Amino acid sequence: MRRIRFLTAGESHGPALLVIIEGLPAGLSVTREEIDADLARRQRGFGRGGRMAIEKDRVEILAGVRKGKTLGSPVALLVRNRDWENWKEVMAVEPGEEGFALTAPRPGHADFAGSIKFGFGDIRNVIERASARETVARVAAGAVVKKMLALFGINLYSRVIQIGSVKDNSAFSPPDGYQTIEESILRCLSPSAEAKMVALIKQAKENGDSLGGIFEVKATGLPVGLGSYTQWDLRLDGLLAQALLSIPGVKGVEIGDAFHSATLFGSQVQDEIFYSSEKGFYRKTNRAGGLEGGVTNGQMLVIRAAMKPISSLSRPLSTVEITTRQPTQAHKERSDICAVPAAAVVGEAVTALVLADAFLEKFGGDSIAEIKSRL
Repeated sequence: MRRIRFLTAGESHGPALLVIIEGLPAGLSVTREEIDADLARRQRGFGRGGRMAIEKDRVEILAGVRKGKTLGSPVALLVRNRDWENWKEVMAVEPGEEGFALTAPRPGHADFAGSIKFGFGDIRNVIERASARETVARVAAGAVVKKMLALFGINLYSRVIQIGSVKDNSAFSPPDGYQTIEESILRCLSPSAEAKMVALIKQAKENGDSLGGIFEVKATGLPVGLGSYTQWDLRLDGLLAQALLSIPGVKGVEIGDAFHSATLFGSQVQDEIFYSSEKGFYRKTNRAGGLEGGVTNGQMLVIRAAMKPISSLSRPLSTVEITTRQPTQAHKERSDICAVPAAAVVGEAVTALVLADAFLEKFGGDSIAEIKSRL
């Protein structure tokens, strides 16, 4: 990302999460209420854990905005952790006694690899930063750039299409049906599929287990020509995949009908090009998901991401104590049963950040007014 850059900081049970966004044009309207609305969307979802009952995420705009408008300078956003009050001693910044060390890494989490990498004898040092709580900062940043994209007719939508083995096969053509998704406790379009998903999550909870799934992000209104085929690191499909794979728990990404297309002949996959004086250039299909050769082709962007089941289990799996090398049970950390709906909102945010970067790379401009003139 070359035009929009962002950096997050903060620990899961530290005082706060914060993000600095650089590269935003001047003159963009930004309000706390709009960012808070996206933070609330991230907190919803059936299957979330006790932490969501504690936190009421609210943003504080610390820099880069005056009288409701961006200044063109870095924007700093902060979201305080209410649970910090219960962790002040454990997560104290000042020197003090080390206290009880966690030494039983959870399979599937960053605990083991992180403790080896940094030489920690206490996996708490890994847990706090590897936690998905960090995505609060990314959602806050995404809310700002989504506002910018919307000014130019680009809108993003997310939904859950699978939890465990239960799929929602409903066709979704945004914005139609999006209100249903927003009101759903699982960001699901089909009420019947949602009911089956809820039953499966309840079963996982009873068994001390967790569930993953698949979410989908769509973006409409994208112009032709975002991204580039000229270098590997400029291809928009690669940048989007990297952003989505950086979300904790996400292990796979597809653009368009990628995995299904891999089973077909080429003649069944490519989106044929047509032209008419009324429509201009157009396609009858969108199996490529809006990207060809790493460049947007004017069609709707369609991305799906697979999230594995959460690593923290109330009935923990076997592991090895990192100091004694003795077999034990993995550490139990308060966690969700299923966080796919929340991951969908995070996916929407990181997709927006990548698209905003590509948009500004193409059209440039130091202010909203200048970009409008160039577009």
